[in-house]
Amino acid sequence: MRFRRLGDSELEVSEISLGSWLTYGAGVEREQTAACTRAAFDAGINFFDTANVYGGGAAEAAWGEILADFRRDSYVLATKVFFPMAEGDGGLSRAQIHKQIDASLERLRTDYVDLYQCHRPDPETAIEETMEALTEVCEAGKARELGFSEWTVEQIEAGLEVPGAKSWVSSQPQYNMIWRAPEAELIPFCREHGISQIVWSPLAQGVLTGKYKPGEPPPADSRAASDAMNWAMDRYSSDELLEAVQRLVPIAEEAGLSMATMALAWVLREENVASAIIGASRPEQVHANVEGSGVELSRDVLEAIDEALDGVAVIEPARANFAQEGVKHR
Repeated sequence: MRFRRLGDSELEVSEISLGSWLTYGAGVEREQTAACTRAAFDAGINFFDTANVYGGGAAEAAWGEILADFRRDSYVLATKVFFPMAEGDGGLSRAQIHKQIDASLERLRTDYVDLYQCHRPDPETAIEETMEALTEVCEAGKARELGFSEWTVEQIEAGLEVPGAKSWVSSQPQYNMIWRAPEAELIPFCREHGISQIVWSPLAQGVLTGKYKPGEPPPADSRAASDAMNWAMDRYSSDELLEAVQRLVPIAEEAGLSMATMALAWVLREENVASAIIGASRPEQVHANVEGSGVELSRDVLEAIDEALDGVAVIEPARANFAQEGVKHR
């Protein structure tokens, strides 16, 4: 496992990280969650990403119980705030940020998180209020660093310009061979401002493993076949896209790589990416995915990938689900 620095912070994170979206506390049972977490440590992963809203708090609670068996300084822990946890709350107001960090820490059974991320932007709240509250969280020792997920460049810049506020060190966008939208504006801006990418869905929710075939039902044990975990896969389900992904299979075979390894190596070819978040429901998936760390793809392979996905890859800036544009000031 190789490690990369997270933005301008002192945090060193594994190139492959373990996430808990749609899985732990929701679609995956407690025993499997523990097995996958132990497998991550065994494989050299030190970075674990969750959010308060995953499973309505269940993902944080599961990891709070499991990670208690490991030394706190042996891993980097990240969580998020924005989505409502109860009727009438949500967003990035000062009150919500302070309320939700305390609730997250209680579920996670820890005094602090290493990275506290704004899960989506909140243009209904003044950016000054949000950044001041996040800075207060860090000054109180409840978080070490700050990040965001699926913000526009305008919103990121507004956060950086708040006087006296702690700066961002990370961005968490969707990014993979198919979804290349961050390359247009986000990554260049972040590179200039000491902000690293922690990317979600590097395997396009499993589509880039090649296991989903055009015109065929998904494998019974796959995410696409699970009602608890398949709701966000619409943009990866067209036959045209699945046919393009099948054109990647011989490219991976000729390079001597699995499809998953090639997809992860493709994401990590970008120096601004600090870590690629994987999801896993079985320990063997964890061990298979860590093989993407340290693999360098040749120019010929990269060009072949581009040719195979020509016409289906998203290359223009695109807004994520639940993300809103705009910035509010006091």
